Amino acid sequence: MMKKTASAFLVPWSPSKSGFLALLCMGLLSVTPATAQQSQGYPTKTVKVLVGYAPGSSTDIVGRLVSQSLSETWKRPVIVENKAGAAGNIAADLTAKSAPDGYTLLFAQNGLAISTAANPKLPFNGETDLIPVVAVAATPHILVVPSASSAQSVQDLIKLAKSSPRKLNYASSGIGNSDHMAAELFKVLAGIDGVHVPYRGGSLAATDTVGGQIDFYFAGMPVGLPLAQGGKLRALAVTSKERFAPAPEIRTVAEQGVSGYEHVLWQGFFMPKGTPAELVKKVSDDVIRIVSSREMQENMASKGITAIAMPSSAFKDYYLRDISKWRKVVKDSGITLE
Repeated sequence: MMKKTASAFLVPWSPSKSGFLALLCMGLLSVTPATAQQSQGYPTKTVKVLVGYAPGSSTDIVGRLVSQSLSETWKRPVIVENKAGAAGNIAADLTAKSAPDGYTLLFAQNGLAISTAANPKLPFNGETDLIPVVAVAATPHILVVPSASSAQSVQDLIKLAKSSPRKLNYASSGIGNSDHMAAELFKVLAGIDGVHVPYRGGSLAATDTVGGQIDFYFAGMPVGLPLAQGGKLRALAVTSKERFAPAPEIRTVAEQGVSGYEHVLWQGFFMPKGTPAELVKKVSDDVIRIVSSREMQENMASKGITAIAMPSSAFKDYYLRDISKWRKVVKDSGITLE
């Protein structure tokens, strides 16, 4: 049996199959030490990482994994603080208004791009007040239903929804978050409706799906996959264009008749506007080293997470394109996120 190399755990599908991954390959540059004066000796004190989601959520799980390794790398405490609520925008606003000195980082996901695209009343400008530093994960959601549900497939779920308009409910970790938009995109393409039930975190949404209070949920993979594999939920599909390598037996939404459906949850670090470029590069380089290590890739893979290593320039390009994409989706679906 062939032994897996470290790279086998880093983005296990072809960049030709995804715009995100095409940008990723453009961004996989060699990592060189930052030498400018601002980054010398950084950090000299505790670094805060703000996560806009509840403990146990997918974004919290990934953020803590990388932050713990950063603490070990830097020999300084890297403390994760959960500032849940408002689709992650409480944490984003606090970061945007913090000192641009490298000691406050934001660990965010698609919800930031979605909110920026769809909510003109944000207390910060998501396009200009935050610097995309490095993306570390790009993983599909997993569509799950209670184990007692009669739905055995995506088409079963669609038939249930069409037979009882607006009777089925679906969860999210908050209005405008990635899991919410995965469901909205599904509704538009499948021609169904339902009642949205937002929670303050993915783990809470998953708990109520297990309990049968929720009819379906596009869970984050680190939350939903273990519950499905343990028999507490039934997995109907994954949201990526191709099947998810750690669980290849689960079919995609698209291959079950919802043509054109594709949605991937990305996660990464941001810093406040005005942070010196040398500090941004220092954080980006160090995170890329961590995420590119075999140990971290295997750790993420074991939790159903696809590790990536996208430095600041490529991440910025993708982030701005994602904002543009979601502006169109929100306009077409008529969703209001204010």
